Amino acid sequence: MNRFFLLLCLLFPLPHHAQAHVIDKSLFDGYDAAFVLLDRSSGEVISLDTARAAKRLPPCSTFKIYNTLTGLELGLVEGPDERWYTWDGIRRDYEAWNRDLTLREAFRVSAVPAFQRLARRIGSGRMKKYIDRIGYGSRDMSSGVDAFWLPREGRTSITISADEQVELLRRLLDGKLPFSEKSVSILRDVMKVEETSKGTLYGKTGSGMDSEGRWNLGWFVGFVESGGKVYVYACNIAGGDNPSGVVAREIVERVLRANDLL
Repeated sequence: MNRFFLLLCLLFPLPHHAQAHVIDKSLFDGYDAAFVLLDRSSGEVISLDTARAAKRLPPCSTFKIYNTLTGLELGLVEGPDERWYTWDGIRRDYEAWNRDLTLREAFRVSAVPAFQRLARRIGSGRMKKYIDRIGYGSRDMSSGVDAFWLPREGRTSITISADEQVELLRRLLDGKLPFSEKSVSILRDVMKVEETSKGTLYGKTGSGMDSEGRWNLGWFVGFVESGGKVYVYACNIAGGDNPSGVVAREIVERVLRANDLL
């Protein structure tokens, strides 16, 4: 070993927790993917594909993060475990939606009817106010208050990029968005999806379908607490074999584990 380099290491040792985070493209299984990871303390950002990370796409069910926060701020949602959604009796393809649900349950199973009802209760005017105040993507609500985040053929959706998803979550955790500490605390509670000896993962999936009912877009966005630090991430995938939010989550977890964050 070079004696000068050894001397530098002895005089200025690297912190025990220091590590370089990298993105192994093989972890993405050949999907067209954007992945952005922000170290909240240092501001360092790594990105798999900067062009795709800047591309706006329908948020799908990741918008439930801000639908939930708005409902909490307006007092339309009280807490994570009170009965919140009363099933309307209409049977839908996802059996987990066909019953009464708490906020925690509805968030976990991504119950579209529950959050559509919440959006209608919020109303177009109040929803638009919050969309504008936080600067959510394209801000396009033209397809209706209970549908603007859901991509459908022949209908315009609000759109947002992976970069913008990360920036919004950073501002949320920094207390820079118009939501109270109580609302953010409840959101964090329902967003918690996994805890290991190395870190705690918070996130929300989102999935889009084509006109034939096949998955064609998957999202997973959120943050991970690891080693005393917080990292904010966003991932979207397309192409490949049936891309969905579930697959996007699996990919994110692989990337975080590969970087010793989870």
